[in-house]
Amino acid sequence: MKELRLILFAVLLAFAAVACSCSSDRSEDEGSVLHRGIGTEPESLDPQKARTTQAGDVLRDIGEGLVGYSATGELVPAAAEEWTVSDDGRTYTFSLRPEARWSNGDPVVAGDFVFAWRRLVDPKTGAFYAQFLADVANAEQIIEGEEPPHALGVEAVDDRTLVMRLERPAPYILSLLTYPSTFPVHPGSVAQHGDSFARAGNLLSNGAYVLEQWTPGSALSIRRNEHYWNNGETAIDTVKYHVIVQNTAEVNRYRAGELHITSNVPPDMFQQLKQQYPDELRIAPTLGVYFYGFNLSKPPFKDNPGLRQALSMAIDRDMLAEKIVGRGELAAYSWVPPYVQNYEPPVFSFATLTQEQRNTIARRLFAEAGYGPDNPLRFELRYNTNDTNRRIAVAIQSMWREVLDVETTLVNEEFQVLIANVRAAEITQVFRSSWIGDYDDANTFLSILQSGASSNSPGYASDKFDSLMKQAAEQPDLERRRWFLEEAEREMLADHPVIPLYFWVSKHLVSQEVSGWGDNVLDYHYSQHLSLSATR
Repeated sequence: MKELRLILFAVLLAFAAVACSCSSDRSEDEGSVLHRGIGTEPESLDPQKARTTQAGDVLRDIGEGLVGYSATGELVPAAAEEWTVSDDGRTYTFSLRPEARWSNGDPVVAGDFVFAWRRLVDPKTGAFYAQFLADVANAEQIIEGEEPPHALGVEAVDDRTLVMRLERPAPYILSLLTYPSTFPVHPGSVAQHGDSFARAGNLLSNGAYVLEQWTPGSALSIRRNEHYWNNGETAIDTVKYHVIVQNTAEVNRYRAGELHITSNVPPDMFQQLKQQYPDELRIAPTLGVYFYGFNLSKPPFKDNPGLRQALSMAIDRDMLAEKIVGRGELAAYSWVPPYVQNYEPPVFSFATLTQEQRNTIARRLFAEAGYGPDNPLRFELRYNTNDTNRRIAVAIQSMWREVLDVETTLVNEEFQVLIANVRAAEITQVFRSSWIGDYDDANTFLSILQSGASSNSPGYASDKFDSLMKQAAEQPDLERRRWFLEEAEREMLADHPVIPLYFWVSKHLVSQEVSGWGDNVLDYHYSQHLSLSATR
């Protein structure tokens, strides 16, 4: 039986080699095919309902907002060819491209954006990112159910002219309009298919690609949109996004020539891959924070900042970043990453102490919170299925046990289950999460912790923090705005609603066959910017 398995394995290897050697022929016959790892599966490709990084990666290929990004992260015109801004910074007028088309040939018109944006803020949609349009006139009242969606401050003057009116100047608003939540949807398609309009075969696209096939748990295939206004500059005909949850499995498929781009690089293979693929390993700073959140709606963490601080201080972040993750990540002593433009993040009061000093203070705070040998603390830490998440959880479980004698039960859940449990806030106590900046501004990190924000997973609520954020939003002067944002972060850090652990770096293996890749802090890599050559 062992010999039979070996023979079968050899045959499979030979078949894979033949398939690989024929890739250039397939490109000639069927068009060029780019294979990308995507990690976990997108939960939706409905632009207004999608919320994960994985969904965003696909949506940026098949959809397009008024504004987009270049390969290296500069804002560029997209569905809008130009725009003007009023002197008070509160009125934006966009001119749409006359050649912009949906994948069925229909023109993309200003009314399509109006339809999508009203849908985004409509409470009936339940959009996770409804707050993206909070700066638009009447948006907040609509989100709260106090005004109807058609009261939103956006107007289609004609098919090519879109006017957006803001409640206050928002210097980051153009960056927000690059995000998939603000992409248009085809009104007729929604009317015809209802909630199933975003499925393969139904979904109409205004971007460079069209969703061709989606096999749950396996892959999504997108093909070139022949009606796209910039189709002549699109080099790759088909992109296949492969769902591969385990990082090690993804690397193995890259090594076998089955992937051109990986979604991640596992920490325990990093040094080996650095030596094996020095020209293919791409590491760059990115706007992301990996953190643990507390469920602040229930004991033991509700109304107990001292306990939360004790658990935070007992974690050796430097060791975590250098030894457990070890791919260039930076230990996090603030919430906003240090390389956000026009911002100097405040840090935890204990940031300059040694870990031994932190542990001493953590033990005191732990005792003051009422815990110790006579009243031990036990809780569950939830994380989603992933090798790196498991390694981090095991390390922190050990740190908490050693420093505070805390008994932590690790609960491994599928990503969608974890999201649902965090949202319900019934059984979660401490949970793993991360936040990837949607635009290069401190507001993209701080705003998610405002009271009532849909992305406020811990349920943090602070009148002082909210007030400072509100005052920041009202400042037309960028330096005064920055001061209020920094004060807001300082206030939040003192409350310890979250435990920031490290700041992300983007980590990809990118085949030498791929041209056009550009490192950028948002880690956005549109397939339309890439091309393939047979060099591997």
